Amino acid sequence: MAQDVSRTDQLKARFLSDDVSFLLVQFVDIHGAAKVKLVPSSALESVTHEGAGFAGGAVWGMGQGPDAHDLMARVDLDTYTPMPHQKGVARFAADLFVDDRPHPYCPRQNLKRVLDQARRMGFSLNVGIEPEFFLVVKNPDGSIKGYDPRDVDHARKPCYDYKTMAPVLDLLRELTTALNALGWGVYQADHEDANSQYEINYHYAEALVSADRLTFFRMMLGEMAERSGAIATFMPKPFASRTGSGAHLHYHLASAHDGANLFTDHADPRGLGQSALAYHFLGGVVEHARALCAVLSPTVNCYKRLQIGARLRGSRSGYTWTPAFIAMGDSNRTLMLRAPGPGHVEDRSVSSAMNPYLGLAAYLAAGLDGITRRLDPGSPIRGNLYDADIASMAERGVKTLPQTLIEALGCLERDLVVREALGPIAEEFLKLKHDEWNEYHAQVESWEIERYLTAL
Repeated sequence: MAQDVSRTDQLKARFLSDDVSFLLVQFVDIHGAAKVKLVPSSALESVTHEGAGFAGGAVWGMGQGPDAHDLMARVDLDTYTPMPHQKGVARFAADLFVDDRPHPYCPRQNLKRVLDQARRMGFSLNVGIEPEFFLVVKNPDGSIKGYDPRDVDHARKPCYDYKTMAPVLDLLRELTTALNALGWGVYQADHEDANSQYEINYHYAEALVSADRLTFFRMMLGEMAERSGAIATFMPKPFASRTGSGAHLHYHLASAHDGANLFTDHADPRGLGQSALAYHFLGGVVEHARALCAVLSPTVNCYKRLQIGARLRGSRSGYTWTPAFIAMGDSNRTLMLRAPGPGHVEDRSVSSAMNPYLGLAAYLAAGLDGITRRLDPGSPIRGNLYDADIASMAERGVKTLPQTLIEALGCLERDLVVREALGPIAEEFLKLKHDEWNEYHAQVESWEIERYLTAL
C-alpha cells in the first residue's frame, strides 16, 4: 500500500507536467474492444485501490447478468499513457475485480495468470505485434471503398508504392510521432499489399505490455483516422479481392531472471538459429495450432483470409501473404511459423481481429505444453506453400488451419490445454462464437441470389 501511495504521488506530479486533468480507466471485453470510464485526475487513489465500477452484464463475455455485483476496474499504475490525440487525458489499463477478488473473466487478469505460470517455470514472453489495418470510407449506399483522396486505387501491386501511401502521409507521421513520444520505438510504417492497407511496426515488449499497447493503438488510430475523414478498420478481410489484415506475432521466450533470449542457438543443426527450447515451444504451437486458430482468428470474417488456394481465386496483387498450412521453417513468408533470424520466430497466421490478451494467453500455454512434453515441430518446410494443396501437404505430414470459424470452434472444444489457458472465459467465448456463426450462417447473401435465383 505504501508503495502505491508513493507511486500515485509521483503520477500526480506527472499529471501537472503533462497537463493531464482527466483519466480513462480502460479494460477490454471478450472481443478485445476497449471499455472505459472518464474520471478526474484527482480520483487516482480511488481508481487505484477501489476501482471504477461497471455493470458486467452490459459488457460482452464478463460472465455476469444484471443481478451481479459490480465489476471494479483498478488501474495498473505502470500503464500511464498520456493521449496525444486527446489533450489533457491519460489512459490507464485496468484489471477487473469483483468483491475484492480478481475477476476470472477479465482477459487481462487471465493473461497475467498464464504469464505467472510461465514465470514459475523461469520464462517470460517477449512479443512484437505488427498491426495491419485498412483505411476506408462509406459510400452513400452503405458499402465501403478504400480511403483514397488521390484516386490511385487502381494499382495492382500497391505494396510499398509511394503514390498509394502519399495520401495518408500526414496521418502516418502524426501517428508515428505520437507513439514515439510515448517511447514505443516505431521504426517503420508502410503501405501493405492491399490498396488502402497499412502497417505500423514498433519495438517488442513483454507480453502484457504488448497487449496493452495494441489496445491503445486501436483506440488512438481510430480517432486519428476519423479526424482525417477515414474509418480505420481491423476487420481482417473487408474486400474479397484484396489481401487480408494480420497481427503477426514476433516473439521469443526470455529468462525471467536476467532477460536473456532463450530461443537463440547459433549452432542449431536445423540451420534456423533456434534452441532446443524454442523447438519444443514451437512443437506445442504446432500441436495446438488448430485450436489456437479459434482464438487468434476469432471472427467469421477471419477465415476469408486463411483460405487454401486463395491465390487461384484472385487476390488482386497475386498473393494472399497468409498461411493456410501449419508449417515451420526459415524466413519464408508462405509459412505459418517462420524464423527471420536466430532466436526470433514470427507467426503469420494471426488475425488483426485478435483479442491480444486471450490470444497471447492461449499461445503461451500451447508453447509451454510443448516444452513440458518436449514436443517437436518437425523438420523445416521449404518451398512456396501458396501453391500447395491439401493432398501433397498431407503426404509431408503437414496439417491445415481451420477453414471456417465453426471448424476452429470444434478444435477448441476438444483441446483442453487451450481451453484451460482461457479459464472460464472459454465457455463464454465458445457460446458467443457459436451464436456468431449461427447468425452469419442464417444470412442470405447477394452471391446466393445471383447464383441460385433463376438456376432452375
